[in-house]
Amino acid sequence: MKINPEFVTRIITSFLREELKKLGFDQAILGLSGGLDSSVVAFLAARALGPERVIGLILPYGDSFIQDTEDAQSVASLVGCRSRLIDIQPMIDAYFSLHPTDNLIQKGNKMARERMSILYDYSVREKALILGTSNKSELLIGYGTIHGDMACALNPLGDLYKTQVRELGAWLGVPKKILQKKPTAGLWPGQTDEAEIGLSYEELDRILYELVDLRRSRQDLIANGFDQTKVNRVWELMKRNEFKRRMPPIVKVSARTVGHDFLYPYDWDR
Repeated sequence: MKINPEFVTRIITSFLREELKKLGFDQAILGLSGGLDSSVVAFLAARALGPERVIGLILPYGDSFIQDTEDAQSVASLVGCRSRLIDIQPMIDAYFSLHPTDNLIQKGNKMARERMSILYDYSVREKALILGTSNKSELLIGYGTIHGDMACALNPLGDLYKTQVRELGAWLGVPKKILQKKPTAGLWPGQTDEAEIGLSYEELDRILYELVDLRRSRQDLIANGFDQTKVNRVWELMKRNEFKRRMPPIVKVSARTVGHDFLYPYDWDR
């Protein structure tokens, strides 16, 4: 699963430049959380476009994760991109004061969608295309919020597992403090990705790599020493969250249906 970080960087930065040009944009915007994935995207975008054409929005919920806010500000300063801090607590509290819930996942999803709503608003204000920060591990098991952190126009990390993102980040010069930070979706204080998933990212990525990239069966993995409970959990997460990876199904009632047989790429000849 080792990558050639120089080669991967060249591929991703070329992709960003080419896709923005195709779509008529010369600026990119992303949410900076202070975590690994958004930091790596910021470093890549700055290399691809120049830091003056990258905007990072820092969108904390009050002072709940003040260290993450400081880390996000540090990354913005380090790559030299423009940044803006917007506290989402007033919007979130206003909603839940009228529609209260004790469900922490529900609150976390609302925060993720509020952040993305603000990003799309600033995408219009700044005429900047939104870069996603979801990695391959998260996409495969559905560890993300639809129309929240999973939303974007371009996703630079979507074909890199979390452990590969960390390897790439080290090569790009992402601060060691961020490289070693426990990954968290920021759902509540003390929450971590690995505790929610039930596996370390190293375990998760190895199982996903075997199942997806090498196309091996669960039976093959278990026969070769992988923990049966963990393999089955990863498999079930992938199956259960397939809907998050697909365009919403459209019932076919006409000759040409979007997603079925109207599949031309956007850069076709006219």
